[in-house]
Amino acid sequence: MCTRLKRDAATSTIPIIMITAKSEEVDKVLGLELGADDYITKPFGVREMLARVRALIRRSAGGLKHTGEEGGRLSAAGITVDVRSYKAYRTDRPLQLTLKEFELLSALIANRGKVLTRDFLLDTIWGYEYFGETRTVDVHIRHLRKKLGDGGTLIETVRGVGYRFSAGKGE
Repeated sequence: MCTRLKRDAATSTIPIIMITAKSEEVDKVLGLELGADDYITKPFGVREMLARVRALIRRSAGGLKHTGEEGGRLSAAGITVDVRSYKAYRTDRPLQLTLKEFELLSALIANRGKVLTRDFLLDTIWGYEYFGETRTVDVHIRHLRKKLGDGGTLIETVRGVGYRFSAGKGE
């Protein structure tokens, strides 16, 4: 099944973690050579599994940019974010954002038009070791939307997945 998924262009980028009781080295090597991105043997801890899933998501983010990756200014739909000075503006008015709100806005604008999952945002902004609820992202997005005023509608909710910054039609 793994080989079939990796050969098909439509499914080849789907990350695969094999979870199995087979713990011999030959089994692990075979699983990885067949296309698995990671291999976990039973028994395993929940924290280990979560850490491996997060690491795999991070590695397979498929062109998503992390907060501050541009190293300069990001602009879209009248919103400007200066990543170097940690300042954000809406139609040239300074926005009073917390650090997490600023990082969320930066990640959303840097990846405008792309859906960012709650887990991706948690991992990118709150960090690899954060074990909180994904609702944390929702609360911060709500505060960010409020501070953006009518610009808050540019942050779209993708039900059951995450958020997308849309600066207009076609994005």
